[in-house]
Amino acid sequence: MIEQYVLDLQEIDETQVAVVGGKGAHLGGLARIEGIRVPGGFCVTTDAFRRIIAEAPSLVARLDQLSCLKPDDREAIRMLSAQIRRAIEEIVIPGDLAEEITRALARFGEQAAYAVRSSATAEDLPTASFAGQQDTYLNVVGPAAVLQHVSRCWASLFTERAVTYRRRNGIDHRTVHMAVVVQQMVVPQAAGILFTADPVTGNRQVATVDAGFGLGEALVSGLVNPDVFKVRGGEVVARTIAAKQRAVHALPGGGTREVAIDSQRQEQPALTDAQVVRLVQLGRRIETHFGRPQDVEWCLADDGFQIVQSRPITTLFPIPDSGDQENHVYVSVGHQQMMTDPMKPLGYSMWQLTAMVPMHEAAGRLFVDVTRRLASPASRAALLDIMGRGDPLVRDALETVLDRDDFIMSRPDEGPGGPPHARGASAPIETDPAIVTGLIERSRTSVAALERDIRTKTGPALFEFLLEAFEEHKRVLGDPLNLQVIMAGMEATWWLNDKLHEWLGEKNAADTLTLSAPDNVTSEMGLALLDVADVIRPHPELVAFLHGVEDGGDEAFLDGLAKLAGGVEARDAIEAYLDRYGMRCVGEIDITRPRWRESPSTLVPVILDNVRIFEPGAAGRRFEQGRQRAQKKEQDVLSRLRALPDGEQKADEAKRMIDRVRTFIGYREYPKYGIVSRSFVYKQALLGEAERLVQAKALPEKEDVFYLTFQELHDVVRSNQVVDERLIQQRKDAFRSYRTLTPPRVFTSDGEAVTGSYRRDDVPAGALIGVPVSAGIIEGRARVILDMAQADLEAGDILVTAFTDPSWSPLFVGIAGLVTEVGGLMTHGAVIAREYGLPAVVGVEQATRLIRDGQRIRVHGINGYVEILPADPPSSSSSRAPADG
Repeated sequence: MIEQYVLDLQEIDETQVAVVGGKGAHLGGLARIEGIRVPGGFCVTTDAFRRIIAEAPSLVARLDQLSCLKPDDREAIRMLSAQIRRAIEEIVIPGDLAEEITRALARFGEQAAYAVRSSATAEDLPTASFAGQQDTYLNVVGPAAVLQHVSRCWASLFTERAVTYRRRNGIDHRTVHMAVVVQQMVVPQAAGILFTADPVTGNRQVATVDAGFGLGEALVSGLVNPDVFKVRGGEVVARTIAAKQRAVHALPGGGTREVAIDSQRQEQPALTDAQVVRLVQLGRRIETHFGRPQDVEWCLADDGFQIVQSRPITTLFPIPDSGDQENHVYVSVGHQQMMTDPMKPLGYSMWQLTAMVPMHEAAGRLFVDVTRRLASPASRAALLDIMGRGDPLVRDALETVLDRDDFIMSRPDEGPGGPPHARGASAPIETDPAIVTGLIERSRTSVAALERDIRTKTGPALFEFLLEAFEEHKRVLGDPLNLQVIMAGMEATWWLNDKLHEWLGEKNAADTLTLSAPDNVTSEMGLALLDVADVIRPHPELVAFLHGVEDGGDEAFLDGLAKLAGGVEARDAIEAYLDRYGMRCVGEIDITRPRWRESPSTLVPVILDNVRIFEPGAAGRRFEQGRQRAQKKEQDVLSRLRALPDGEQKADEAKRMIDRVRTFIGYREYPKYGIVSRSFVYKQALLGEAERLVQAKALPEKEDVFYLTFQELHDVVRSNQVVDERLIQQRKDAFRSYRTLTPPRVFTSDGEAVTGSYRRDDVPAGALIGVPVSAGIIEGRARVILDMAQADLEAGDILVTAFTDPSWSPLFVGIAGLVTEVGGLMTHGAVIAREYGLPAVVGVEQATRLIRDGQRIRVHGINGYVEILPADPPSSSSSRAPADG
């Protein structure tokens, strides 16, 4: 293969990233768009870079070292990357390579001014922009200076910020190469950045233009605030004109300098409205060419725009494919399920197949289209009410959309509100514990039948069986009695909170009245792990062994445990726990996540915390204490009600609702337990099928099936075809990029993330506002934990995390309070916090960033806010005001 060291921009298109890097490929693509002017120039290719690296064999060893460093090892990255940059800059460019670059310069004028810009092969990509990670040099004059700055661009592949960015995005330094773009310098009157979609809200219909005088470097470096224009439908709909006191200008002999802007000109717009609209039209043309919204760098020179760079906007959340051009409003499923991480294709496709309503995928997350329900007055009220009780931010965002009269057109009412499976859920049922017992038994029987019948199914027959099983799955979930019980518990909770606040002035009284409610499988799961700790605690050798497992993550540790004194009993206790709860895990709605049964070492840190923090018999004592507190609260409430006018009637009504809530509220957690129980059976069967595909050489690795949808996997098995490894790799790359995106609670088909507000003025200045879900006030040390496996808790700690699904419940027994970024009144974390009597506030946006690990905080579980406290003396400890006090 003949090496090419220099290519003219006119010879390049966007398919040549491997040769000219992301920036070079995009510029070549831009130069081919009709009506788009790109400054002339050429690219020094990655072949040249590879040749330079080959000149210094010691660089290979240093790159190997660099690839082993962790992204947060900043000092080692700083030292090693500096050594690599210095070594590259010291390499003399071979004569033939220097001559080829000089010849290319001669085509445009050797003494002309140039912009010399890095263009890495992992740059300006759809999933990672790498904006600002490598270097650009402006107004470089003369061949010697150009060659020197080409070397600097090569070296800039290893700036500390570029190295860290690649590590965080999972990109191997050894696979990335650097090209260099050399373009004729444009000396503009104005320059800036055009975003063809609003970079803040994500709205694809709104373009944003940032503009300033002189070179764009003044904006990029933060030297000045830009003028900001927003354009929609061919019109400037908003503008902010900044006082632009400084600009960067090119010097005649090379280089740049800052200059002061004349005071009379500072507040003049850098562009007219007509120029802004014209620029956006060019941006739309560029966006159409590349097929996605773009971040475009532009210059205005001689009354014409020139484009000097365009890259995809990688921070935008994708829009679900609706299949039409109508307006749509989507609500996040992950925020309701307390799992906002992306799901792999097998995970989200199976959730879609078993869900009770249609769901749309975007960036590995699922969303429900609520447009039709918002358009109908009857269903709109019901939707807003249920959303508002669950998550006020969702309700406020939906109301924001409704306030835009032109976005959702009203439709006539179409019968009862709500999805078909929910109709009739509010029909009255008797307060009878036998109803709950019967539902639990029916669910267990259904799961047992699934386990029995699936054992003999393989190949295409397995998938046909699963499609039938999914219908049974939905039948169990959609059983009207199942929904009636769930709604009865929730409605009784709301009734008690509303009426006892009205009659007694007491907020959230139901939080205490529901302590230690029966039949709550999730709270039982947390207490059961305390019983496991009781078996292990008397044996120091077992504790020491488990500390070794905690450090090493050995998934076969149960066999080793059984060889120690007391180990057989400990193993049996853990096995019994896994038999009951081993299908659970963090992010359990994604079937591809490793379950506790598959990765039992995940539980070891929690078991060890329980051994250390608690005394023997803690599970039974905690449950009984909760039951007694609830009973005492009931007596107190009824006594106070009887003292009121019409007190006997009010007390009788309250007593009926207390009995009702304690009968039904625990069952709220059981349907999810049934779902994950069935899902684990599905998963085990599909992994067996994946193993057969691996043996047949149709699949490289068993877990690669996670990157296929259920239908795609079905097709592979049915047709005996080999899985496309390139598709698997593309899906893995996409999944990695999805993890960097934050899903919105509510967004529209325009791509706009509509953010809700709490709209409250009854909290102290500086407090973080959320939803009060479990009463009480607690002060203590904040433990900011994003991974349950990394939890290291002490008694009295307050857990601060992004979200908690049921798998986090074992941690709840050892904490004093809870703060999450996601959640609502009836989400799983809230239900279990109330069950355990933990003061809790959820829906606190950016809590894990605003609260630092180790800070002292005060959680107001009654009024729904969190205060960050000044540092306390070392002797201080957590203190709690009773939830009912």
